[in-house]
Amino acid sequence: MSKQSIFGRISTLIRANVNALIDQAEDPQKMLDQLVRDYTNNIAEAESAIAETIGQLRLLERDTAEDRQAAAEWGNKAIAASRKGDELRAAGDIAGADKFDNLAKVAIQRQVQTENEIKAVEPQLVQQQQVVEKLKGGLDGMKQKLTQLKAKQSELLSRAKLADAQNKVHDAVKSIDVMDPTSELGRFEEKVRRQEALAAGKAELAASSLDAQFESLEDIGELTEVEARLAALKSGNAGALEA
Repeated sequence: MSKQSIFGRISTLIRANVNALIDQAEDPQKMLDQLVRDYTNNIAEAESAIAETIGQLRLLERDTAEDRQAAAEWGNKAIAASRKGDELRAAGDIAGADKFDNLAKVAIQRQVQTENEIKAVEPQLVQQQQVVEKLKGGLDGMKQKLTQLKAKQSELLSRAKLADAQNKVHDAVKSIDVMDPTSELGRFEEKVRRQEALAAGKAELAASSLDAQFESLEDIGELTEVEARLAALKSGNAGALEA
């Protein structure tokens, strides 16, 4: 994975409006699960690519440090050869002095060459360091987003469980609502009311029959008295009639 593609992937994921994606989804839970998987996979890929980039940077830094050390050593060799040439020249050994002066020149040439190589690499080194820092920052941003996603995932899961529990409670309460004629309790109450009405009707009917029986007894009493007086009249017992 190139650094450019890493930058693009990280930038896209960091800029992603997670809440908007979830709100627009037909199934927020599925969308959230997919986002968590995407972020987890991309973080793993980014970590691998960034680790490789950091490894290349450390190699470049090590090579540069070695080149600086080599340049310093060539400088020390040039100084040593120059001093030796001066000593030989002072002693009258011109040939020996020229030999060490030439060695000093070679050392200086190597030093300059190495320093030029370091100067050529330094911009690349600085750029590589900046890239690594940006990648690290982007990776941290992705991990923060993933943490937010997982927190949102847990929140939605808790809310879903709570909503399910509330629905079950509402359904249970509705099933025993005494005002609901379709509920079992409502039907039982209606049956009791009908039985009570039937008992009241039977009682009222029984009371009406009893009153009629007493009324017939009174009528019989009146007829008996009339017949007694008629019999007395016929027997000539007027006194008994008047009485």
